[in-house]
Amino acid sequence: MKTEQISVQPGKQTFAVVLAKGDEVIARLLDFARERQLSAAYFTGIGGWSDATLAYFDRANMDYKHLPVPGQVEVLSLLGNITLADGQPKVHAHAVVGLPDGSTRGGHVLEAHVWPTLEIFLVESGEPLHRARDPETGLDVIHL
Repeated sequence: MKTEQISVQPGKQTFAVVLAKGDEVIARLLDFARERQLSAAYFTGIGGWSDATLAYFDRANMDYKHLPVPGQVEVLSLLGNITLADGQPKVHAHAVVGLPDGSTRGGHVLEAHVWPTLEIFLVESGEPLHRARDPETGLDVIHL
């Protein structure tokens, strides 16, 4: 993973984050968040993955249904945020990926491995955002 700070404004920093072949996306973003002590940020990205596991939140079962995406895909859109949950950074990301036949799949990103690259622009904001457990769903949601 390579990173570069590309902009600094009062209360806001912007970074280019380029993940390398084989990097696991969520783990590397968590590493970056810990290194930079991020408490609130959002990001977008494009690139490619060799495989991924996306998920869909099944309201009836109050749990995520895993959606394996085997094989090479184009990352058409990666969107997410970094907040604090129990005092630690938490990455929440969704993606739409393009399959070889031009169809798409999308969902919550559980795991994804980069190939050949993933280019992310990440913007840190100055004020921390915290997550708290929603008693109905069991999910950690942003608590304002």
